[in-house]
Amino acid sequence: MPAPRYASLAELRDPKGAPLDRALLLWFPGPRTATGEDLAEFHLHGGRAVVAALEAALAAIPGLRRAEAGEFTRRAFLNGRIDLAEAEGLADLLAAETESQRIQALGMASGHVSRAVAKWQERLLELMAGAEAELNFADEDDVDVYEGAARRVVEGMAEVSAELLEWLARPAAEVIAEGLSVVIAGPPNAGKSTLINALVQRELAIVSPVAGTTRDVIETPLALDGIAMRFSDTAGLRGEGADSIEAIGIERAQAAISAADILLWLGPPGAVPVHPRTILIAAQSDRWRGDAAREAEAARCDLILSAATGEGMDKLHRYIVEMARTLLPREGEAVLRARQRAALAEAQRWLSVEAGSREADDLILLAERLRLGAAALDRITGRAGVEEMLDALFGRFCIGK
Repeated sequence: MPAPRYASLAELRDPKGAPLDRALLLWFPGPRTATGEDLAEFHLHGGRAVVAALEAALAAIPGLRRAEAGEFTRRAFLNGRIDLAEAEGLADLLAAETESQRIQALGMASGHVSRAVAKWQERLLELMAGAEAELNFADEDDVDVYEGAARRVVEGMAEVSAELLEWLARPAAEVIAEGLSVVIAGPPNAGKSTLINALVQRELAIVSPVAGTTRDVIETPLALDGIAMRFSDTAGLRGEGADSIEAIGIERAQAAISAADILLWLGPPGAVPVHPRTILIAAQSDRWRGDAAREAEAARCDLILSAATGEGMDKLHRYIVEMARTLLPREGEAVLRARQRAALAEAQRWLSVEAGSREADDLILLAERLRLGAAALDRITGRAGVEEMLDALFGRFCIGK
C-alpha cells in the first residue's frame, strides 16, 4: 500500500501480469477526501489505449464498476463533505463558458451562499432558544418579562428579514448562467439584421431591402468582455401594411422587447418603446450622412453607427458592456439560483411580523414562525426536503464526476 497523500511511481499490470503502464498512484484514505470515502487516483499516460486497458483491468475486479454521472459529487453531498448549494455551484462551474459564469460558480462552489445561510440559521436558533426558554421557564404572571422577550424576538426576526431582502434584491444566478437578453428592435429596414450579423461576425439573419424580411425572433449567444449574452434580431415594428404572418412576428418582437434586459433601438428617438435600459442608435450612418434632418435626429441618440463600415461598433460594444455590468452582481457578491431564491423568499415571509400586531406579542406563534423560517433556509443547503431534486441535479455532471 503506498503512503497516504504521496505520489508513488508504480508499474501497473493486468490480472495476468501483463504490463499496462508506468504511472503515478495516489492513495487518499477517508474521511479526509472529496467524497469522504477511501479514494485512489491513477495518473496515466494519456493515450486512449492505455486508459482503456486499465479500465478493463479494473472492471475485472469483483465489486468494481464505473461511477455513474455525478456519483462522486453525490457521495460527497450524502457524506456531508459539501452541501446542496455547493454542489449546485460545482455543476455551474463545470458548465461555465464565460469569465462571469466561472467567477460566480466558483463563489457558490466555495460556500459563499452556504456560509451566509449558516449565519442566519445560527441567529434563528438563538431566537428560538430564547423564545422556548421564556415559554417554559419564565414566571407566567410576569407580563413585563413576557412582552420584553417577544419584542426582542420580533426585532431579531426583522433584522434577519432585512438581510434576506437585500439578498433577494440581487441579480438572479440565471442571468449569469443563461446570459443577459439584448434585443435589437426598430422599424423595418432600420439595419437590425445587418447589425446582428456584424456583432456575431457571420450571416445569421437575412439582409434585404424588402420590408418585413425578418418575421420571427432570431436569437444567438454571444459573450462580450466575459459576460454571457443572448442577442435577438426582431421583426420590424410598423402599424400598417403588415400581412398576417408579419403581424405575428411583430407581436413576438414586442414580447421580446418587454422581456429584454437591454434594448438596442434603431428607430426614431421619439418612437422608442418604454424600457428601463435602452441604447438609442442612429444606424446606417453610411446612407444618410449630409442629410440635415437625419443629422438632427441622430444628435438625439446615444451613438451613431454603421454596421456596414464599422463606425460606432466599438462604442456600442462599450455601451452594452457598461450597461450589462449594472445588471450583474458586484465583485465578490454571491447570488442565488431560482430554487434558492424561492426558499429564501419563503424564509423571509415567515420572519416578517408587523410590530405591534397581536401576533408580535405571542411567543408561541413567533416560535413557530422561526421554526418554519429555519426549515426554509435548510432547503437551500440541502438539510431538508431535497430527495426530489437530487437525481435532476447530479445527472448534470459528467460520468464519474
